[in-house]
Amino acid sequence: MASHALVPAATTRGMKPTQQAMAKRERPVFSLSDDHAMSKKILDTHNPDGREVDVNVILHIAEEVFQHAYPAGMDGVLHGAGAHHLEGNIEALKLEENASLAFDGILEGLAYIIHKVSCELTCKCSSGGHDTHSTTMSILGMLSGYQWDAKLVISLAAFAVTYGEFWLVAQMFATHPLAKSVAILKQLPDIMEHHGSLRSRFDAINELIKAILEVTKIIIEFKKLPSQYISEDQPPLSVAITHIPTAVYWTIKSIVACASQLTTLLGMSYDMIVATTADTWEMSSSTHKLRNISEHLRAELNRCYQHIQDKMHVEYFQMLVHLFEATQFDNMKIMRAMIYIKDDLLPLEVGTTHTRASVEVLRRKTVLLLLSDLEASHEEILVLSQIYLESRSRPEFQYEIVWLPIVDRSKGWNDAQEQKFKELQALMPWYTLHHPSLLEPAIVKFVKEKWHFSKKMMLVTLDPQQGKVACPNAIHMAWIWGNLAYPFTISKEESLWNMESWRLELVVDGIDPNLIDWMASGKFICLYGGEDMDWIRNFTKSARSVAQRAGIDLQMLYVGKSNNKERVRRINSMITAENLSYCLMDLTSVWYFWTRIESMFYSKMQLGKTIQEDKVMQEVLTMLSFDGSDQGWALISRGSFEMARAKSQIITKTLEDYTIWEEDARSKGFVPALIEYFLQLHTPQHCNRLILPGLDGDIPEMIVCAECGRAMERFFMYRCCTD
Repeated sequence: MASHALVPAATTRGMKPTQQAMAKRERPVFSLSDDHAMSKKILDTHNPDGREVDVNVILHIAEEVFQHAYPAGMDGVLHGAGAHHLEGNIEALKLEENASLAFDGILEGLAYIIHKVSCELTCKCSSGGHDTHSTTMSILGMLSGYQWDAKLVISLAAFAVTYGEFWLVAQMFATHPLAKSVAILKQLPDIMEHHGSLRSRFDAINELIKAILEVTKIIIEFKKLPSQYISEDQPPLSVAITHIPTAVYWTIKSIVACASQLTTLLGMSYDMIVATTADTWEMSSSTHKLRNISEHLRAELNRCYQHIQDKMHVEYFQMLVHLFEATQFDNMKIMRAMIYIKDDLLPLEVGTTHTRASVEVLRRKTVLLLLSDLEASHEEILVLSQIYLESRSRPEFQYEIVWLPIVDRSKGWNDAQEQKFKELQALMPWYTLHHPSLLEPAIVKFVKEKWHFSKKMMLVTLDPQQGKVACPNAIHMAWIWGNLAYPFTISKEESLWNMESWRLELVVDGIDPNLIDWMASGKFICLYGGEDMDWIRNFTKSARSVAQRAGIDLQMLYVGKSNNKERVRRINSMITAENLSYCLMDLTSVWYFWTRIESMFYSKMQLGKTIQEDKVMQEVLTMLSFDGSDQGWALISRGSFEMARAKSQIITKTLEDYTIWEEDARSKGFVPALIEYFLQLHTPQHCNRLILPGLDGDIPEMIVCAECGRAMERFFMYRCCTD
């Protein structure tokens, strides 16, 4: 039997099959410049005349042939099982009668060329000593007027005819007289009788067909790429296209090799069958080469898809920019753009109940887009949930929250992220996106670049009429005023601040029930913090002693520190055990206290206020500097507006010196006298440390010290967690 190797015979002549295979592996499997002269010959056969071929239809039919032709077990063929298999196929074809009629119209003009190529395959491959390269070039010459993908599917269809006829007779010869007569003439019974010896050859052909189909489909995918996003004369598509002619050549050459293996079986005796089973290595070698070609082309195709995605993301991004700039009739166009809808999917879900909903539930409502990554804290969600659930019982608050999980999908998605997403979603009583995959990457880019989302949770308010941004970040309003901030617009934020001043109610907002009672009864209230337990013991003891001597009812509340939960938990336990003062035992309340203080700063910043001119900002920065230091601190007040605050050293010294300012305390009042003595002890030599959570676009270039008015130095701090 003549050799049908897919490498030049001169390089492998005299080698055993295994040696030939090793020689193949030593050379590059697929290269654009396999052989420059060969590549030129391949390109010389290509002279497309503009004719179009529906390659998908032809490929579909060829695949159907390959799928139904080679049975799962040849034993069944010998006992007539193939007939039943065919009957099932006939029933399926009856169901697709209309589709077949459509196929007839498409194939009508191609029947001749398919027959011509089929004849080339059968005649050349059945002749002794034929050359697969010559046959391949001959077929390329026949198909010179077609595009590369059409050349492939026509060659594939031509082989499918031969392959299908072979197996149609093989499947029916045991039960159908006509098939039996044809099988005898082709000596198929001998082949079937020794099917065990041929199993490896048929399996090898089948594997090669799979590899051929894979390359064909990838090349067809290149033709489907949308021209509005990718151009054939520019990378990456221009680079990929240069690989296609060589890939088509090797694929058609593999088709020729398959046809050769099949046709040379006809008329073989048992001895010849046994002698030629070693030829399966040729099929395996071709399969290996085509799989490498597939990998190479798939990589090029993925580069093209990435290029298209990038272009589409830019287009989507520009569309979003335009939508928010243009006048809209209602908020639905923007809602649909922000919340991806595909195939009429219900994209929204109420996290706690898993009830699905369409975007229509947001029509003409104030929408707060909740932006966060998967690291959002449970405290944030818990407090926001309380605010949201309170609004559900108040008909005047007509707003909805929608969580958009901002996730970088380019880094992949794993089970751990899925678990985090579901855990957060289950805590949320408002609408959430059903899954992060529904969020267009362009939206992630938009919220980061236009709305300055970085890591901290944000609430972007969209008005109910047009869906325009009514407040770039309403999370600060939510923390400070809760539902009183409805409808969470910039104008509402301004009006709320116009009615506010630095007072105890603003600072504490009823975070502890005791505070409400103390304020109502006119008691003196002391809020204090820090982490030095020795200082806390000394301070609370001194404060009680001074209060007793001054004859005032002083109630103390430890409010902890913003960034050390476990340390605060331990200090709370010690303060309670030693009966030193009251504590915020719920650590969420500690978080909420400091978050509200931070929010006051950012809210003022959002309105363009400056530290030099705004009393609230000055006091807020002082409180934040207390929290950022390593020292203890205290704020003592009576009523709403009398508030004195100082760091540990000054407050300790003041309490120790009570006898010095005792008379002033009796004549001017305890808190006014305390403030005066603080000022006397204050020196220009001091160091305030201010830690502000990073919010892109909100951090001012310069912050002045709230105590002396000098510009503070700016440092960067990176922190991975709060404990």
